[in-house]
Amino acid sequence: MSQKQKLLIISGVVPLLLVGAGTVLLWPQINRTATRLRTYLSMPVYDEPITVNGDYSNIIFLHHSTGRNLMEEGGVRPLLSDMGYQFWDHDYNHIGLTRPDGSLTNAHYRIPGMLGRGNTDVDGLARLFAQPVTDPPNNALSRLLQHEVIIIKSCFPNSAVKSTAVQQQFQDWYRQMRDTMDQHPDHIFIIMTSPPLHPLATTPEEAARARAIANWLTSGDFLAGHDNVFVFDFFDLLADPAANTLRTEYQMTITEAQSHPNQLANETIGPLFAAFIDTAIQTYRNQ
Repeated sequence: MSQKQKLLIISGVVPLLLVGAGTVLLWPQINRTATRLRTYLSMPVYDEPITVNGDYSNIIFLHHSTGRNLMEEGGVRPLLSDMGYQFWDHDYNHIGLTRPDGSLTNAHYRIPGMLGRGNTDVDGLARLFAQPVTDPPNNALSRLLQHEVIIIKSCFPNSAVKSTAVQQQFQDWYRQMRDTMDQHPDHIFIIMTSPPLHPLATTPEEAARARAIANWLTSGDFLAGHDNVFVFDFFDLLADPAANTLRTEYQMTITEAQSHPNQLANETIGPLFAAFIDTAIQTYRNQ
């Protein structure tokens, strides 16, 4: 039985699996999951050549919904285009890869992860960066490495840092990713710190640990001696400095635990993100 056949079977029984595992989900959520999986299975892997010229002008951004909102509401693509960059991005696998002109390729890089979504949590990124590099590219890491500048982010659930042991595990995963980045000095890597959670979606202890991870990622302890690695502190720009949770003015709603930053946040931070990317590239070019 092929992998695709197996996945098709999984998509057909996913409601049973979820209920059997004791997971309480509404049927619309289950249907959306099955629809996304079917979409992923129907989409090819993107295998057209990526053109680069060695000047770090070709960028790929791996993200999910928070990154998509930042790009679209913050005007990141046109800003970088005006600077002369080719800005590609990769969303969930069922949405896939988008070209610098904003058009969907209707294909993906097969980012590994449950039910075809592509796992961009810290553990998923660590597994991604542990893949062997192949030529021609036949896995997600090798496909990302066709681009000269690689930007990665984990979304806000990763700011629910439940214990110091989890905090240490996250740091270990980031060190493992950095080890891989060190092996590719012909590439620039930009890590975005995970955005903070809504105050109703976390605890003071979890929020403090999330702040500690962001502080560590932007410190010399993580960055010193790794000249092709840069960190954009998305967490700090979004977080209330006293509570380490999403700032009130950046919340979609004050009364619900909705952690996606709002349009004001994206409009404010989008230009800062584009400027940071440009500065990182110029810095590395001039070393």
